[in-house]
Amino acid sequence: MTTIEADELLPGEKIRQAVIAGDVTQLHRGDKHASEGDRFEIDDVIFEVTTVREERLGDMTDEDARAEGSPNLEAYKKRIERTHDTTWDDDDTAVLHRFEKVG
Repeated sequence: MTTIEADELLPGEKIRQAVIAGDVTQLHRGDKHASEGDRFEIDDVIFEVTTVREERLGDMTDEDARAEGSPNLEAYKKRIERTHDTTWDDDDTAVLHRFEKVG
């Protein structure tokens, strides 16, 4: 088990607060930012990374979008396009980082 800084995986304070609130339980990133078993802490709450794997964007579901704080996949796609100034491509890949509260 390795301890990582929360901001290595979760790039913004808004996202970190959504994790604390339980509204975000996973995050897709362009690159791998953690390994399974890594732990991080936000406001004295410890989280463990449970899943890390590369996925095709076209395989994402509404459930994935909700786990990342969006109401559905369509809203998630629009958010990603807006925040990353890009066009969604189902064939692109991203690295899924799923985590859960452990203490």
